[in-house]
Amino acid sequence: MLDNFDDLQKLGKDNVDVTLKQLGAVSKGFQAIATEVADYSKKSFEHSSAAAEKLLGSKSLEKAIEIQSDYFKSAFESFVAEATKIGELYVDLAKESYTPFEGYIAKVSPAK
Repeated sequence: MLDNFDDLQKLGKDNVDVTLKQLGAVSKGFQAIATEVADYSKKSFEHSSAAAEKLLGSKSLEKAIEIQSDYFKSAFESFVAEATKIGELYVDLAKESYTPFEGYIAKVSPAK
């Protein structure tokens, strides 16, 4: 009986350890994503402000259209690159949050 209690206690401790590792990985992943989104938002705002200043300073309609076209093209390319990077961060988050459970599941699963 005492062995079963010790095993149960060890299992509970292992559960807590794995959960804390997983929560740490999730927290770190979401922090990286939030930092990336904040940096992108700042860069995007600065880029759009610079484009608006150029647009207001343009002397002709052709120049204004050129400035606007260049801005839209670079904004789209920047968005696609950032979306790809954030997608990769989410994939890394999923992998990192699952990693602590891999060894634990193998250890807890009954032998076949």
